Formats: sequence, C-alpha cells, structure tokens
Amino acid sequence: MSVLADPSEFAGQRVLVSGGTKGLGRATVKRFVAGGASVITAARTIKDPVEGVEYVQADLTTAEGSDALTKAALERLGGIDILAHVLGGSASPAGGFAALTDDHWLAELNLNLLATVRLDRLLIPTMLERGKGTVVHITSIQSVLPLPESTTGYAAAKAALRTYSKSISKELGPKGVRINSVSPGWIMTEATADFLEILRAANGGTVEEARQSVLDALGGISIGRGAEPEEVADLIAYLASARAAAIHGAEFVIDGGTIRTV
Repeated sequence: MSVLADPSEFAGQRVLVSGGTKGLGRATVKRFVAGGASVITAARTIKDPVEGVEYVQADLTTAEGSDALTKAALERLGGIDILAHVLGGSASPAGGFAALTDDHWLAELNLNLLATVRLDRLLIPTMLERGKGTVVHITSIQSVLPLPESTTGYAAAKAALRTYSKSISKELGPKGVRINSVSPGWIMTEATADFLEILRAANGGTVEEARQSVLDALGGISIGRGAEPEEVADLIAYLASARAAAIHGAEFVIDGGTIRTV
C-alpha cells in the first residue's frame, strides 16, 4: 500500500533510520524520503537501495557499528534532526524460557535495546547543542503481552526500551528534544513469515496453524489483520513532524485492537 505525503513536510530535515533496508524500516525510510527529508540508514547487508538514501554497511548490534553510522551521519549530512529507531526483531528459538541461552539473551538485548541506547548516546548530544531534535523509539505490544513460548527475550528487551524511553523523555523534554514511542502489534513484514516458519518448525503443523496460534495467544485482533508497514511508518513520521510538536513522552499503540489478556 502507499500513503500520501506532503513532499515538503521534512524539507531540510536530516533523518537517521536504524535498520532501514527491509520491513518497517524500509517503509519508514521511504516515508521520510517522500516527505522531502535527507535520510541515512544502516544494515549489515544493503539490498535494493531506495534512491537518494545514504547507506552505511554496519552491524548496529555492536558498538563499532553504531560508531560507524554516527560518523557517516555527521560527515555526510552534517548532523541529525530526527532519529527513528526501527531496528529490532527476534531470532531466538521457541520452547519457552529454558530454551534461551545467555547468547540468545545477549542477542535480544543488543538488537532490541542497546542498539537504540548507543545511537541515542552518540547523537542526542548534538541535538542538545542545537536545543532541538526529535526521537521516535519503536517498542512493541510484546512488552506487556509476551508470548511465553517464543518471545520472552524479545518482550523483555522491548519492555526495557519502553521504560528507557519514558525516563529520557523526562530528562530531555525541558532541553528541547522530544521523545516518543510507537508500540506496534503484528506487522505484516518479511520477518512475520520467518517467525511463523520458526513456530511451524518447532511445533509441527502448517504455517496457517502457526498464524492462528499467534492470533489466539494475542487474544484476537479486532480489525482482523496485522498492520501494514506503511501504516506504522506514517505514524512514526507524524510523531517526528512539526504537527506533533506538543506530543512528548507518549507511547502510541498500533495493534489493530488486539485484545490484551494481561
């Protein structure tokens, strides 16, 4: 699907999107480009680049990767006005908490929490120097609605990100930097298909049965479908825009009316 965008909305704005080569990250990159922004992003592998976007090949789950992206953003764009932290996901096995090793836990924390923390620590100070900037963190409804069979580590990392976001919003708001979070439910991306295949392989049956098991675990989705990446990207862009200048320290849930059972 496509979302209409004002081509001058982000004119003159410099945007960094973490993990912007596929899924929600790619949709977010394209949304900011459509709004006239200068955009830089990074991934371990650069495939099918979006025209006009600056790319850095880097692993953002490492400190070295964060340093490389920050250096490139400062050198190529001269700074960053908007940070959109979209990087995230999970590759941990199903099987409950006992199936998660220390390596699984560290991987979840590095991908879903520390990658964001590192980039914030490197780039928000440049915003503070100017007295303005906008940051959007992508958390997840898993932070309050974890699936114990398969997402304990991911959910815990996203819950930590949620708390971190609220904490720094209190610190940075008075200094001119806005912090908000978007908490998606199920998004229909390539990673969704990979996740369902992991569940199918672990539990047997079909992919459709795996999909239904996730819907059952969530309690159902009122609108009957997951969100499209472009729909979530449009919310991210709104929160980063001047139209949302009075919105700060907030979390926006976009989950299709998922019925929460916690």
